[in-house]
Amino acid sequence: MATISLRKGNTRLPPEVNRVLYVRNLPFNISSEEMYDIFGKYGAIRQIRIGTNKDTRGTAFVVYEDIYDAKTAVDHLSGFNVANRYLIVLYYQQAKMSKKVDQKKKEDEIAKMQEKYGISTKDK
Repeated sequence: MATISLRKGNTRLPPEVNRVLYVRNLPFNISSEEMYDIFGKYGAIRQIRIGTNKDTRGTAFVVYEDIYDAKTAVDHLSGFNVANRYLIVLYYQQAKMSKKVDQKKKEDEIAKMQEKYGISTKDK
């Protein structure tokens, strides 16, 4: 019912609020059905993507149909205990994610150049 009151008022949401949520600290063995049970309580879900690779295990993306449902889910599920793990629920921010990828690419590029020209960082 809280989402209805949010929609009626001319509530202005912060700029970081969007329909896509990034969830961390999930149990590695959580199923899609359990995710739909947990997050579906707060509104219609368009898509859930659970990380399966070594690097992405324990994370997921949850996409809601409505931005207000996503906001309600973040408000209620941040710190929620699932299988003795406390969930970290954040709004997905493309700019921050791409910065992490760019940083990794730059580090790899520097390592290749150091190898190519025979420079080692251990000398310093």
